[in-house]
Amino acid sequence: MTESEGSQHSASELARLLGDVFLVEELQIQEAAIRLRGILLASPETAVRVLTGRLTPLGYHPLLRSREEIVLLRAAPRRERPWLAEPWPNLVLFVATMLTTLFVGALHQGADPLSDPRTLVAGLPFAATLLAILGVHELGHYFTAKAYGIRVTLPYFIPAPVGLGTFGAFIRLKSPVTDRRALLDVGIAGPLAGLVLAIPAVLAGLRLSTVVPAQSAGVGLGTSLLFLALQALAVGPVPDGRDILLHPVAFAGWIGLFVTALNLLPIGQLDGGHIAYALLGRRHRQVAMGTAALLVAFGIFFWQGWLVWAFLAMAMGFQHPPPLDDVTPLDPRRRLLALGAFVLLLVLITPAPFFFPEGM
Repeated sequence: MTESEGSQHSASELARLLGDVFLVEELQIQEAAIRLRGILLASPETAVRVLTGRLTPLGYHPLLRSREEIVLLRAAPRRERPWLAEPWPNLVLFVATMLTTLFVGALHQGADPLSDPRTLVAGLPFAATLLAILGVHELGHYFTAKAYGIRVTLPYFIPAPVGLGTFGAFIRLKSPVTDRRALLDVGIAGPLAGLVLAIPAVLAGLRLSTVVPAQSAGVGLGTSLLFLALQALAVGPVPDGRDILLHPVAFAGWIGLFVTALNLLPIGQLDGGHIAYALLGRRHRQVAMGTAALLVAFGIFFWQGWLVWAFLAMAMGFQHPPPLDDVTPLDPRRRLLALGAFVLLLVLITPAPFFFPEGM
């Protein structure tokens, strides 16, 4: 065993704690981590479970990079701020987002909430449907993470007084993901849960929608393959020169499908990024870079907003934090599930989500 000068006590203590699951042959102490090389003596799942139990109380998270390498990450100290403790920030942001989505929904219905706040009620079908879809999406992540023993925050909603009334919602993981199985399940749970509401919302909203002359339909919305299928089921063929003026519930459902597609992009810390890492491991980076390049192409040829998403993807970076067990691959059933998530992305993605019909 080799070690840094002055760290003999730490090295011997760590070697003792790891001894029955990992034979330490080399130890390097770094500023934010301790790198160990040696021989794994137990299964990866057992090693991570045992070492997590032993080392977490000492302020370390064991990251199994391979059967010959473990990295002990120093856990950041918890900084408790009672005045920011859950659920108060989450509740305040939710109420603010409810108000902004009500406001935007009322505007879309031709109301003027600034002159008459009572007209906010006109935005209720849109706001309630959209927040339900976003909320169920995040709760899918939340409860799946809880089932795996991962510490996680309640959903944070992001209000926006313009556009769609919200920039979406997110949860924050407060402890590492244990393995690729958990990473996949947590990542895919949100999109699947959101679709459980988004698809019925689209179907119900389309039945409440109106067929109008195409040029009077306002800003055009792109149609994904899934939306086209739902439209054919709920409305049937639309005559040439005509278009569908979406009911607020259908519009909120359309947004739910679009947001699900955005989340499934295999980039960084998006849901698709979690799924890509669970499936591909460290090779996910090439997929993320290729996706960003594709977004640039979409931005040039279809909708300039994709350029913003490409920029955000590069700003977020193409790396993804590994789970504690970065050795055990997905089982065959979950590999199929991960591939199915990217098939779902293909049927949800809309190259030109917003456009202005000719003649407007």
